[in-house]
Amino acid sequence: MNSFIELSNLSRTFTDKKDVKVLKKINLKFKLGKIYSLMGPSGSGKSTLLNLISLIDRPTSGLIKFENKQINFNEIKKKDLFRANKIGIIYQQDNLLSDFTALENVYFASLSAGNSKDYAVKKAKNLLKNVGLLKRLEHYPSELSGGEKQRVSIARALINEPQIILADEPTGSLDQKTSEQIFNLLKKQINPKRLIIFATHNRFFAKKSDCLLEIVDGNIKSTNARV
Repeated sequence: MNSFIELSNLSRTFTDKKDVKVLKKINLKFKLGKIYSLMGPSGSGKSTLLNLISLIDRPTSGLIKFENKQINFNEIKKKDLFRANKIGIIYQQDNLLSDFTALENVYFASLSAGNSKDYAVKKAKNLLKNVGLLKRLEHYPSELSGGEKQRVSIARALINEPQIILADEPTGSLDQKTSEQIFNLLKKQINPKRLIIFATHNRFFAKKSDCLLEIVDGNIKSTNARV
């Protein structure tokens, strides 16, 4: 099986009063049909790595390839369209638009990929039904529980049928029971044409992945691969 994502000598340095090297020459390959967990202490670079893979951030040095095609970070429109169609993102704090309903939060993501409103709304309703929120379509984020908001986030991440799902501590602010429900729901989204990478502090969930990656001092210290 060929790698869908390839990171080559990927580094990210942040400059303030002094240079801080968060990631140092990371070399990784990710395959479709697999789920990967990313662990490390706070500040280790988990979110930075996800931001690079999602193309929200750009590396200081090194390359990112999707399907053997190198990403040109200077081609902004092309890069943004690729992210809208190929990558779904789930955040720890749900990142929902507070002035819009659950349904609107989901179908807006489809509009951004160039789909019609009728198509987007129909698909959003179906996805929200699949995550158990059919009766909460018109509720605003402030009217939803933490677990419900994360379900909306999962539906939003799925609406453009992405091949890559990136989840940054998706259960970090939830209780154990709700965390297990969200994790199991997330794991169900894996298929032969999709891969999932999730950052977590929860080793119980991390060990359920196909490959556990640990970031220490800007490097991938160890992997427990079943890929």
